[in-house]
Amino acid sequence: MATLYLVATPIGNLEDITERALRILREVECIAAEDTRRTRKLLSHYNIHTQVISYHEHNKSEKLHNILEKLAEGDVALVSDAGTPVLNDPGYELVRAAIDAGYKISPIPGASAPIAALITSGLPPDTFLYIGYLPRRTNERKQKLKSLSSYPFTLICFETPHRLHASLKDILSVFGDRPIAVARELTKIHEEIFRGQVSEAIAHFAANPPRGEITLIIGGAKKQSASERWSEDLLREALQEAINREDSPSNIAQRIAKRSGWKRREVYNIITEIQSQLTWRNHD
Repeated sequence: MATLYLVATPIGNLEDITERALRILREVECIAAEDTRRTRKLLSHYNIHTQVISYHEHNKSEKLHNILEKLAEGDVALVSDAGTPVLNDPGYELVRAAIDAGYKISPIPGASAPIAALITSGLPPDTFLYIGYLPRRTNERKQKLKSLSSYPFTLICFETPHRLHASLKDILSVFGDRPIAVARELTKIHEEIFRGQVSEAIAHFAANPPRGEITLIIGGAKKQSASERWSEDLLREALQEAINREDSPSNIAQRIAKRSGWKRREVYNIITEIQSQLTWRNHD
């Protein structure tokens, strides 16, 4: 039975590839690549002439059967455009299909941008959550961030240069001024790792517009102490926003109580008060 190899490739510096990965790329029947042009540059650098076929987000449905046919003939290697495949690329569907078809799946570990950024961030690496790219649209991005706002562990996500400023502003708005590391162009000539508060990152990248691939490492939520309890004005503002989204009072009270330092019953009572005022105004 053939094997589907999941081969990690360099995220920038071409030297960051293992000898085993190079051997596998030489020996397999073909290489399924997210970005064939980028993969061919790597193969050319190491004088590897294995057949390369494309497998990416826009052709994964039509190419999946073709790759399974290749596996019927021999081993296949899956590579992403950079780093470890399956993380934030269409490789999951192929891996699932190969498992269901009875093929062996073998990882060839190596470079990974999320892990490289995490270990250099200076933020706690013991418990973390990788969430891929943040949503493109502001409202969806804020909703995603709000769903993560009470998580106490380090968060890892990708972002593009042209959306970095907006995303940092949304992170500041939803999370507050947490510690953050912004890792840019990892392993490349212009590698940069900014460490500081979110507000400082906003100022830094406003003065120095970023280029290249970006990974964000965001500090987790700290447990709210009694002395850090939200003011009533801040609480009411957050509740009004949640009510406008038509969430249920019970869900709002439970979620906001965890973040604000207020008791759930206190929060629920204020929600009831706000809703009563809204009803009175609508009937006025």
